[in-house]
Order: sequence, then C-alpha cells, then structure tokens
Amino acid sequence: MPAIALSETGNGKDFPAKLTGQVLVCSIIAAFGGLMFGYDIGISAGVTTMDDFLIKFFPLVYEKKHRAKEDNYCKYDNQYLQLFTSSLYLAAIVACFLASIVCRKFGRKPTIQAASVFFLIGAILNCLAQNLGMLIAGRLSLGIGVGFGNQAVPLFISEIAPPKYRGGLNICFQLLITVGILAANLINYGTSRIHPYGWRISLGGAAVPALFLLLGSCIIVETPASLIERGKQEQGLYTLRKIRGVKDVEKEYAEICRATEISNLIKHPYRSLMKKSSRPQLICGTFIHMLQQLTGINVVMFYAPVLFQTMGYGSNASLLSAVISGTINVASTLVAIVLVDKAGRKILLVQAAIQMIICQCAIGVILKMFLLTTNTMPTVPAKVVVILVCVFVAGFAWSWGPICWLISSEIYPLETRNAGYFFAVSTNMVFTFVIAQAFLSMLCKMRWGIFFFFTGWLLISLIFSATMLPETKGIPIDEMVDRAWKKHWYWKSYFKNDNHDGSKRTEVAAEIEEKPAA
Repeated sequence: MPAIALSETGNGKDFPAKLTGQVLVCSIIAAFGGLMFGYDIGISAGVTTMDDFLIKFFPLVYEKKHRAKEDNYCKYDNQYLQLFTSSLYLAAIVACFLASIVCRKFGRKPTIQAASVFFLIGAILNCLAQNLGMLIAGRLSLGIGVGFGNQAVPLFISEIAPPKYRGGLNICFQLLITVGILAANLINYGTSRIHPYGWRISLGGAAVPALFLLLGSCIIVETPASLIERGKQEQGLYTLRKIRGVKDVEKEYAEICRATEISNLIKHPYRSLMKKSSRPQLICGTFIHMLQQLTGINVVMFYAPVLFQTMGYGSNASLLSAVISGTINVASTLVAIVLVDKAGRKILLVQAAIQMIICQCAIGVILKMFLLTTNTMPTVPAKVVVILVCVFVAGFAWSWGPICWLISSEIYPLETRNAGYFFAVSTNMVFTFVIAQAFLSMLCKMRWGIFFFFTGWLLISLIFSATMLPETKGIPIDEMVDRAWKKHWYWKSYFKNDNHDGSKRTEVAAEIEEKPAA
C-alpha cells in the first residue's frame, strides 16, 4: 500500500504513513467495546416488553400493560422498570473517572481488557438473575464495563489512526454500537417466542461480544502515545513504526515525545482543564455529549418496542419495527465512515440536526392527532411514524451518534486528554441515565409534547454545531490547538497571552529534535 501523506506538526510538511493492517485490526477489535454497549441498549429495550420478564421482575407493569383501556402513554410508567435500564449508566458515570486514571497510569489496552471482564460478569449475573437485586447488580457490573470501554476505546483508536483516516476508523466504534443494537433486536425478536426463559438468552448473549473483546485485546498493541507517556520510549518507537508501516517515523515520534514532555509537566490534569486555554475544549467536548442525548435518540433506541406498542403494534410487530430502525442505524453509520473525513464534521452535524428537527415535529403532530389516551392508532399514521423514526435514526447515525465521540477524543492535547475525555464520557452517561430514568414518566406526563421538548434541544444543537465547533478534519491531534482552536472566530480569544503551548512546548521540542530516535 502506498504511503499516505499526513500533516506534520507546525510546518506544513507531511508525516509518512500507511493505513496498515495492524491499525485496521486493532481498531476493529477495540471497537467491539462499542458492540457491547450497543447490544445492551438494544437488549434492555426489548426484554422490557417480554411478558415472562415482566411477570418475574415487574408484575405491576405486567398487570398495567394488559389492563383494559389502560392509558396508552402511561402503561409502562414504573420507576423500577426505568431503573433496570438506567442503573447501568449510573455505574458508568463512576467507572469513567476510575477508567481515566487507569488509562493514564496503565495504558489504554489494560483499560479495554478490564471493560470486557466487567461486562462478562454483568452478562452472567443478568442471565442467571433470580430476583431484582441480582438483576440490578448485573446491570451495575455492565455499567462499569461500559464506562471503562467508552473511556478507552475512542482514545485508543484516535491515537493509533493516521490523521487522514482518524474519523472513519474512530466511527468503527459507533458502527459496532449500531451493529450491537441491531443484533440485540434480532435476538429479542427470536427469544420473545421462547417461553419462559427467552429473556435469559437475550441478556446472557451480552457475554459473546465481551468474550471476543477480552480475547482480542490480548493481541492488540498499546498506543505509542501511552507507551511514551509512561516512559517506554523504545517500545513506543517500535510500535509507531509497526502501525505506520514505514521506518521514517522520527518526526512523528518527536511530536509525540514533545507532547509527552508537556504532559509530564502537568501534575494535576483536572486542575489544568480549568485554565482559560483549556475551556474551549472542555466546553465543546462536554456540551456536544449533552446535546447528543437530548436529541431524543434514546427515546427511540431504548424504548422503540415500547413506543411502537404504545401506538398499537403487537409485541412481535413492535420488535420487528425496532429491527427495521436498527438496520437503518447500521447502514447510515456506514455513510458517516465514508463522509466524515471528506465532508468534515460540522456539515454532517448541521445537516442532520435539521433532518431530526423535521422528524421530531412531524411525529409529535401525528401522535397529537391520532394517538389518544385509550385508542389504537390507525394503521396509516402508525406506519408514517415508523418511517419518520427511521429517517430520524438515519440522520443521527451519520452525525451526532458517531461524531460526538470522535470530536471529544481528538480535541484535547495529551496532557489533559484523559481528564478531558472523562468529562465528555461522564456527561454522556449522566444524560443517558437521566433520559433512561425519566423518559417513561415524561411520556406519561407530557404525552405527544415530549417530541417537541426534544425538538427545542435540537434547535440548540443546530446553532451550537454551526457556530461554536471548529472543524477538526485531517488535523493531527497534537496540533489541534494551533490549527483549529486558535483560528476559531470566538475561541481564539481564549489563547491570547497564553504560554501553555508556547515557550514550554518550543523548548521541549528543540531538546527532543536534538536527540535522534533510537
């Protein structure tokens, strides 16, 4: 494969590199952390509609579901049922902080391995659950796995990927999230017919991607940045040559060493995030994850079967509708892989926000007109809602779904990367928890108005992505400050009279360039 021209630090030349098989294999294996995450999203949505599962753990919900003339919008309103879904994200919030420390001190690879172990334990507990306490304990273990995986995997991929292909490779993480959701929907569709233990098969299936990641993580390499950051310079140089497929990596190696030297000067990365020059990354990196969850996507992905049953579809039909939307999710994420490094991040975010606004408004209007408290929605409007859900999912899947993870993993300098990404991931988990815990109650209280609630947040997302986010396409992550933030119309004022990337970086770089690579 011919060398691919990649931008070098500061002077406009290029780093020689190839898109090697090593990078591809490592990225795909690591991205199985996304498959674990996606499988859980899809599985938890489906099993909560299975009668056998409800009878064992949530008998009150089962009775309400089958009660004559039950309120369409309130039949699933139960705090314990919502806790089953949301408890995972509560554990993930705490796990993200622990994972950021493990990532920095021990590396990305061990953090990914720990994620797979916790997820495997959680899957076993859920499969064998005999009571609600055991079920929630399994969910908490899954949450720790999700926290560790979401913290480490996008960072891992961003650090080993050549800049020209960083976007597409990083979106492999989101792609496998969508594949996991689709696989879960298909499994739920099959196991819903297996009585009385079909739900156990669904929940236990989470062990498969966890086991694959655990075994696969034994053969992936550690990232050069992590190795050098932990004082393993020779191993870092060897790994860099291995993943780039060329011997001439001295300039890129010097750039990583320079960033590492600066990183080592920062003894308190969380405190450094509070500096004025770190606020643009912190604000954007966390705010986009809040907005991602407030698009309303989890209304669709967590509770798609519940939502479709609310509109009058039967149990199997609602699961089938979720399979259809899951297929659209996967296909549209492939679009993101193709376009993100060509069209850029911003244009996809802006276009999709407009598309999702139209869909949310239309769904809200249709539900207001046709879904009353106790009736069944007519066939034609119900089918239109399914189509609108698919269009909504498509827009999210090629934009806000993958690109938020990508942007937050590439905008921080090495010295605050783990700390900054912790804030991004934990923000995502906090709002995922809030939506998962509150949605069914919000649906009961707000009814069709909930879709206009999310439309308002989508308008904010549109304005924010269009005006406040810099374009990061093709920029090496250790040059992001100089080539993205310092050129942004608003954020550039945060770097005036700031020497954080100035004199110290220049002095360190000069010292490193005088030392030839081993």
